Amino acid sequence: MVEVGPLGEQERDAWQELFRGYTEFYRRVMPQESYDRAWREFREDTRMHALGARIDGRLVGITHFLVHPSTSSADVCYLQDLFTSPEARGRGVARALIEAVVDWARARECARVYWHTQETNATARRLYDQVALNKGFIQYQVPLD
Repeated sequence: MVEVGPLGEQERDAWQELFRGYTEFYRRVMPQESYDRAWREFREDTRMHALGARIDGRLVGITHFLVHPSTSSADVCYLQDLFTSPEARGRGVARALIEAVVDWARARECARVYWHTQETNATARRLYDQVALNKGFIQYQVPLD
């Protein structure tokens, strides 16, 4: 059974291993300072938030999310990162993490939860198409670094 809840201080190494897996999946490289900053933010739990999924007490999935204002609705929750360890895939971990973020956002009266994924991420999109609506938006970016 998948259990979802806040990350414990003792889970720092396991969290970072999963987050590295996430960044490698998207072919990004982050310096250690970025992991340290994210962990501090998650421990403060004011601007950025994180949850972990566990099977038999072992951390096997993570999600990071934040709330931001909207010009046309109540605040919205952006699910920024979601990753499940390869050996735990297909066991309901990602679904449980999404449901936990939705419950968290609903309790804070957010208008919606949304996220992005790569168009080619077919495995994840099969789940996302079951739990959310694809509104058809295309994302554009202007990198500033």
